[in-house]
Amino acid sequence: MGILINKSTKVIVQGITGREGSVRTKYMKEYGTQVIGGTSPGKAGEEVHGIPVFNTVKEIAREQGEIDFSVIFVPGKILKTAVFEAVDAGVKNIIPCVEGTPIHDIMEMIAYAKSKGSRLLGPGSIGIITPGEAVVGWLGGNKEWANKFFQSGNIGVFSRSGGQSGTIPWLLREGGFGVSTVIHTGTEPVLGTSMADLLPLFEADPETKGVAVYAEIGGTQEEECAEVIAAGQFTKPFVIYVAGAWAPAGMRFSHASNIVERGRGSAKSKMEAITKAGGFVAETPTDIPIILKEKIK
Repeated sequence: MGILINKSTKVIVQGITGREGSVRTKYMKEYGTQVIGGTSPGKAGEEVHGIPVFNTVKEIAREQGEIDFSVIFVPGKILKTAVFEAVDAGVKNIIPCVEGTPIHDIMEMIAYAKSKGSRLLGPGSIGIITPGEAVVGWLGGNKEWANKFFQSGNIGVFSRSGGQSGTIPWLLREGGFGVSTVIHTGTEPVLGTSMADLLPLFEADPETKGVAVYAEIGGTQEEECAEVIAAGQFTKPFVIYVAGAWAPAGMRFSHASNIVERGRGSAKSKMEAITKAGGFVAETPTDIPIILKEKIK
């Protein structure tokens, strides 16, 4: 079943006529995602891979009704305008597949989306996939690779790394598991939705029997997950692998540019928090399916 997306999810693409928007629209449509329209100001009436183009998101909403997801492919300097447009049109979930957005703009987008009841995934997320159902963004790259790496099953997956978002699903597949939904949370230092925000959704999903995480040092997402687990809001097996355990405190690591400081964000603090809360730590990614086999009843 998974979370957030399925075959009936209605998706739009902002920036659909651009190179990235066009290529990713083709992939989403081929995978089976219900892409109902896209926007490109001044190009209303055109089509991209059979998908109608509109000038604005509100035009799509008037014609197609409620929109579940918007995925955005526009330059970072105009991302705020695109996000505000989607929020004002009542879009429930928004994924900006955009990096390099000014931090102040990101903070404004997050605050505005929350004030209007919209969920912002990212910025800098490459997307979300529920295998065999739908993909929003470009997680998987193309239908052939998505089918190879993402097998339908009962383990939810978070990844801090876009490039490694297929690693855990592949290892789970090799270990006899499939995945319910895989989410790349985004690469920017400030994110609209954290892993901890999404954990209760996996808790409520009857098909999800556990969650696996490709974590990195820096930031506090994993410690926040530990707080959710400790509070009893997530009761299923939770396993993390923390990349970058070798990095010293204060060092910037990976694309997320998060800093390890003040006792939080280090590999040690993440692993200790998860273990104390009742989760499990994998020393290597290949240990993840082994641990899940032991812990899922």
